[in-house]
Amino acid sequence: MRADGWRVCKPLVRVAGKPLIAHALDRCRAAGITRPSVIINEESPDLRRWLEANAGDLDLIVRTTPSSYVSFQLVADRLSGSPSVITTVDSILSTASFRRFVNDAAGFPASAVVLGLTDHVDDEKPLWASLDPADGRIRELGDARSGLVTAGLYVLPARLPKAPVAGFAKLRDYLGWLVASGHPVYGIALPLVFDIDRTQDIAAAEQAALEIELRSEGI
Repeated sequence: MRADGWRVCKPLVRVAGKPLIAHALDRCRAAGITRPSVIINEESPDLRRWLEANAGDLDLIVRTTPSSYVSFQLVADRLSGSPSVITTVDSILSTASFRRFVNDAAGFPASAVVLGLTDHVDDEKPLWASLDPADGRIRELGDARSGLVTAGLYVLPARLPKAPVAGFAKLRDYLGWLVASGHPVYGIALPLVFDIDRTQDIAAAEQAALEIELRSEGI
């Protein structure tokens, strides 16, 4: 985003008139999540001010972490003890799709990790997921022939399986370990999820939102 001229931190980049973080919080509230946990790094005072002024009741974690896996694990540990939903801030999807993801995930075994997937692939390094159509289980990660990629959406069980002591360099490494170790990992394919990494992603997401709105109005 900085290469495209943006000077605010990524969660404050605006899509369709409001910051990415606002989209994420609105989706959570629409799905019945009343007090989300939010992790931000220590180098984002502008984001912290925005949250304090606009976000209402939340559990704020201010921590600079070395990787996406460490951030994920911090939030997962905070929510441990009951099933939880985690979303990355740069995923843009409709509220209806998010609610569907949360509701459908409840139909899988209580011990399962459930990933949101999409066939909208516009990422330099997507994480491909091979989904078994018979039972919705993810059989493999990394095979581009699957046609589906992870979408930054996760439903976690009350207790995650204990990871190796060494940990992981990236979140995708942890997800790969879950699948390879035989832990039940399921996927839910969603129609359209945008990963906001570049200015052109914003334009595409806004155009898609406009088209959906026009269709709903019969135009």
